Amino acid sequence: MLAVPTPERISTSSSVRADTRCLVKATEPTRIAIVGLGKIAHDQHIPAIGRHPGFSLSAIVTRGAGLPGFDHFTQLDAMLAARPDVTAVALCVPPQVRFGMAWAALSAGRDVLLEKPPGATVAEVHALTDLARANGRTLFATWHSRFAPAVAPAKAWLGDRTVTRADIVWREDVRKWHPGQAWIWQAGGMGVFDPGINALSIVTEIMPRPLHITSAELEFPENRDTPIAARLAFADTTSAPVTADFDWRQTGPQTWDIRVETTEGALTLSAGGAKLEIDGRTVDQPAEAEYDGIYARFAELLATGMSDVDASPLVHVADAFMLGRRIVTDPFHD
Repeated sequence: MLAVPTPERISTSSSVRADTRCLVKATEPTRIAIVGLGKIAHDQHIPAIGRHPGFSLSAIVTRGAGLPGFDHFTQLDAMLAARPDVTAVALCVPPQVRFGMAWAALSAGRDVLLEKPPGATVAEVHALTDLARANGRTLFATWHSRFAPAVAPAKAWLGDRTVTRADIVWREDVRKWHPGQAWIWQAGGMGVFDPGINALSIVTEIMPRPLHITSAELEFPENRDTPIAARLAFADTTSAPVTADFDWRQTGPQTWDIRVETTEGALTLSAGGAKLEIDGRTVDQPAEAEYDGIYARFAELLATGMSDVDASPLVHVADAFMLGRRIVTDPFHD
C-alpha cells in the first residue's frame, strides 16, 4: 500500500509487519546502532537515543574509537552479521558514502534512519525508498530543522494565507561549525548547501504551495569543489518570489532567518526555526528538542511499519547546481 500524505512526502506501509512490531514494542525497546561517530552523533544522536524509552543504543560502527560499554565495529557488514538483535541503524556518515551502507542495512532486514541530506544524489534516495518498500522496512529521511519548535506553528499560520514573497538568509561561519571537515568541500559534500538545505527543509514544510528554482549563483573557492556561498531565486505556483542567501563566511552572530509576507500579514522565523514573530509580535515557543522529535517520529514509523522520505529539499539543491552560474572566488583555507 502506498500512502502519499503530501505531494512531496512519500510514506510506505506494511500492515503485517506493523502488527508484529506493536507486540514487540510493548515489551522491549528497539536496539539501534549508530554508524559514523562524528560530531553530530556525539552532540545529538547519542543524547536523543538515551532520552527515548523506545530505543536502546546497542552498537557503534566507526573506523575510529568507539564508546565504552558498547559493541564497537569498524565495518557495517560485520555488525549486521554479529548483531541480528540490532534491528535499526542510524546512518551519521557523510552523504558521499551513505548509499552503500543504507542499501546493505535495508537488504539485511534493518530499519534505517538517515541523517540529512538523505543522499548525495536524488536518484539514490529514490532507489533506497524502493528497496525499503520492497523489503517491508522503515526508511526515515530526517530533516532536523523541521522539528524546530516554531516550524509547525508557522506552517499552521501560513496554511490558509496567500504568500506574496519570502526571503531566506542563512549565514554562518564554516570554521565554527565544520572545523577541519574536508569531506564537506569535496564533490558530493554540498558545501554551503549543507546548512542551506536546513533552510530549504523548513521552507518546503511551511509554504502552502510548492516552489521551483528560477535562477542561482554559486560562489566556489578556487581551491574547493563545493560552493561557499549561493544566491537563489524561486517562484511558487502563483509566481510569488522567494529568495535565498546562503553564505559560509559570516563571523560573529550567525543568521538563520526566514521571512514570509502574505496578504494578511507577515511572519519571521529566526534562530533556525526556534523563534517566531507574527506581525512583529513574538510567539512563545517551547525549548528546542529537534533530535528528540526525530526519534519520537522514528518510533512512530517503526510501530506502524511506515516510511517517511521527502527528497524535496535535496531536489532544490540539485536544481541549484543544474541552473547555477558558477563564480570563482578567493581560496578557502581552514
